[in-house]
Amino acid sequence: MFDLNLIQRGLLLGALALCANAAHAESPEALLKRADAWRLSADNMKVETRIEVMKNGALEKERDYLVFLRPGRESLVLMQSPAEKGQKVLMKADDFWMILPGSQRPIRITPTQKLIGDAAAGDVATLSWSEDYAPAQAEAEKCDSVACTHLTLKAKQASVTYARIELWVDTKTAQPLKADLYVVSEKLAKRASFEIGTLYGKPQVTSMVIDDEILTNRRTVLHYRSRTAYEAPEAWFNPMYLTRNTVTP
Repeated sequence: MFDLNLIQRGLLLGALALCANAAHAESPEALLKRADAWRLSADNMKVETRIEVMKNGALEKERDYLVFLRPGRESLVLMQSPAEKGQKVLMKADDFWMILPGSQRPIRITPTQKLIGDAAAGDVATLSWSEDYAPAQAEAEKCDSVACTHLTLKAKQASVTYARIELWVDTKTAQPLKADLYVVSEKLAKRASFEIGTLYGKPQVTSMVIDDEILTNRRTVLHYRSRTAYEAPEAWFNPMYLTRNTVTP
């Protein structure tokens, strides 16, 4: 004989469990913002970045950059190495400019234009995925032994560095694990992985490794050497000001 009360209690507990899971399920948008936090520690920031270009495993060249970020998809990149000293890249939402020493006018560039190796202007100037991309799909997967979420990110604007990003993050911590970067033609251009270190006493992304999927003997590594809260002056985000003035942090 079936115990009707026992079955009813079982169904009720099952329904409650489903409701509880739904209540605690994290949206892909929220997960993506937590993934951003592994590279963004403040709204207004100063980031010291070193880029190394490797060919066949050997260091070919390296460059230093100082990046200032602020809300609204705005950033300023100052070249610090002797070979590029005085050059600047300014990003204001969808617009990018290169400012060369002695030039009277800023030069418009694209976010996909390379600064060095496989590091595009957008790779250096932008640290936020959630501002530029919307998660179109999220699937639970296994990344080695880690429970991860595979996010398919579609560009919110046509002007961003990549049209689509396939991003895998640790489901529990939102730590970025790896990413496949696609251009507008749907061609896989680069594969990225993320190295975790300690900055200011907490685990953070300290390096992004970019492997070229076309020239397969080339690798570019972006080292985030420091990230500090810093509010840059308003004038630094005016392209004409930058052509006439030296910026000294």
